[in-house]
Amino acid sequence: MREKGKAPAIFSFFSGIGFLDLGFEENGFEVVYVNEYHPPFLEAYKYARQKLRIAPPELGYFEGSIAELITGGQKRELTKKVDVARNKHRIVGFIGGPPCPDFSIAGKNRGKHGDNGKLSKIYVDLIVQQKPDFFLFENVKGLWSTKVHRHFYEELKKKLVRAGYLLDDHLINSIEYGAPQDRNRIILIGFHKNFIGTKRGLALPDWARFKKYNKKDLFSLSWPTLERKLTKRSRELPRELTVEYWFKKNKVQKHPNRKDHFIPRAAASKFVAIEEGDVTKKSFKRLHRWRYSPTAAYGNNEVHIHPTLPRRISAAEALAIQSLPTGFELPHHMTLSNKFKSIGNGVPYLAAHGVARMIASVLTKKELK
Repeated sequence: MREKGKAPAIFSFFSGIGFLDLGFEENGFEVVYVNEYHPPFLEAYKYARQKLRIAPPELGYFEGSIAELITGGQKRELTKKVDVARNKHRIVGFIGGPPCPDFSIAGKNRGKHGDNGKLSKIYVDLIVQQKPDFFLFENVKGLWSTKVHRHFYEELKKKLVRAGYLLDDHLINSIEYGAPQDRNRIILIGFHKNFIGTKRGLALPDWARFKKYNKKDLFSLSWPTLERKLTKRSRELPRELTVEYWFKKNKVQKHPNRKDHFIPRAAASKFVAIEEGDVTKKSFKRLHRWRYSPTAAYGNNEVHIHPTLPRRISAAEALAIQSLPTGFELPHHMTLSNKFKSIGNGVPYLAAHGVARMIASVLTKKELK
């Protein structure tokens, strides 16, 4: 991959606090433009990168709705910024995961008509309008697996194909990339045929090459459950996929966000009564030390309880479950609600890292031709 200043230029949308961006930054890409609508998230994005000593994006931040970038003055500004990157002979990529509650089985399920659902179409419209060399679109499994939502998804793909993109998509699980979490997501990747130099189908590397584990093999192991209790880790279980491993790896007891957790009041008794590893309930789920976590979703009244302590997990522990580097931290003045919402919304870092590696391999092959 090219040196900084000539590295592929990433325009990031729905950036949140930047987990997806970080995966690309660690693989030779440079995030040059950041769009995030929610001010506390964008402030936390800047704070985390300052702590990680990552330079601010060369082409700046846009704190506003992506819908504003489709028409008028903001459209012209974005076009200028894309042209700046192109004039420097840089590869331009768009990455983003539009808000997904309208496609989530556990969410609002309003589909393309919901306020969040509409943003997926707007993101695709923006790609078609600006024509980056490549793009990444990330969303929940429901967009892929639910019939009515799948029809909408296929319509989005047709629009991208008509605009000249060669596409490949895949349903990934974050645990396959080494994150201690059972989290399914659809990843759609597109390269413009003029950039690739062919009108034929896109030949991406085998997705499995960039995964650390086979999901089917992992889920066939005898992980601890209420029926199969373990007080210590079985040797057959991958230590690096357990909650306990990541809590120790990220030194959560010393992390700056270690005290950032909700204090139980009305439901305090549940924090004692629920057994370690009981994740069968819709809301209160107690993690197990020697098991991976269920999907990190900290909104909609879903509560994840510490494996052995009578409290909800801390922000530091949630960041560990999202496989973030130890040095990633959030500002202390950020509200707990915003901390947990932003953490739960993010793409697990190791999954982002693996997908970015795959895209980098495609770009490297192109540059070697």
